[in-house]
Amino acid sequence: MRVGIGKLSTAALLMISTAGCGTAGDDSQAPVAQQATVGKAAQALGNQDICLSAAPIVGPARKIFQLNDHLIAFYDGRNTERLTPDANWVDDAANKLGVATYAIYKGNEAIVFDTFPTIDQARWQRATLESMGITKFTVVTSHWHNDHIAGNEVYADSKILMTARGLQFMTDNKADLEAGTSLFGPPAINPVVLPNDTYVGERTLHVGDITVELHQLNVHSPDETVILLPADRILLSGDTTEDSIPYLVEYADLKLHITGLKAMAKWTSFDRILPNHGNPDRIQTGGYDKSFIDATQTYITNMVNGATKAGFLDAPVEEFAGKALRSCDVSLYDGYLDVHEYNKQGVAAVWGMKHTRTAP
Repeated sequence: MRVGIGKLSTAALLMISTAGCGTAGDDSQAPVAQQATVGKAAQALGNQDICLSAAPIVGPARKIFQLNDHLIAFYDGRNTERLTPDANWVDDAANKLGVATYAIYKGNEAIVFDTFPTIDQARWQRATLESMGITKFTVVTSHWHNDHIAGNEVYADSKILMTARGLQFMTDNKADLEAGTSLFGPPAINPVVLPNDTYVGERTLHVGDITVELHQLNVHSPDETVILLPADRILLSGDTTEDSIPYLVEYADLKLHITGLKAMAKWTSFDRILPNHGNPDRIQTGGYDKSFIDATQTYITNMVNGATKAGFLDAPVEEFAGKALRSCDVSLYDGYLDVHEYNKQGVAAVWGMKHTRTAP
């Protein structure tokens, strides 16, 4: 969907540090949700044509996408349901932006790429795979952030594999994660189930005759794993790419992230990209091409370069991601308006100058 959009007013920062938790109901059998009529991104009309994602939907949002005969995607979020009215990272970050996880399977075996933000979601994921006759699981964790590890408890009887750096992060932060006092705040993940196998750099796995390559990158997080399926020419990109824009966390490493993205774009073994946070309509239809990588690194580059300029904290998202939004390489989703405000605060603190907001 393409609309006109001008300069947006400043949105509230993501609230990820106030206590609150709850249990999501199993809505996997719920009827198709109704679409919310108008999203806040579509309400701001102006003189720039950009592409919009669908507005948040009302009601349950769980979807399963059969991408080919051995690759399945699970999707939840971008809807109005909440675990709790209190601010928390599940409702106000992960599910707000939408979460995709993936399984590569053959016969009775599957490699599961990430385990969702909640136990209930992970149970839905595993139950679906078990209903397909799968009994042996290997979990590959993309990185240590809450929304990628919270469901590990559901796979505590299985191999859980991530980078050695990721295990170190999880170990160092285990007490805070279990108390809900980590960087991302509540709800707590208790117990935190640590990986029982690690790798450094690269590792190759197999599911039947399917080759699954793991590659460690310092993009988004220093322990990031992406999965390459060379026979399918598909990259499961974890959080290295994100639609609408990347959620920035490791601000001091942003130039390393740019370098890593440029290197990844030169890999010749994939044509399509499937992210952990993206537009479900794009994921369902096979994902993104390599322009997705350029969109991500261009946004980060523009943010770093813009941080020293007057008015940086007032600048709307299209000033940093406008080219990709106009070409529909990515599309603007409501929740990412808040992410952009959050990103600006962090980038300004590390890369900016003292006075980055326009004087009244």
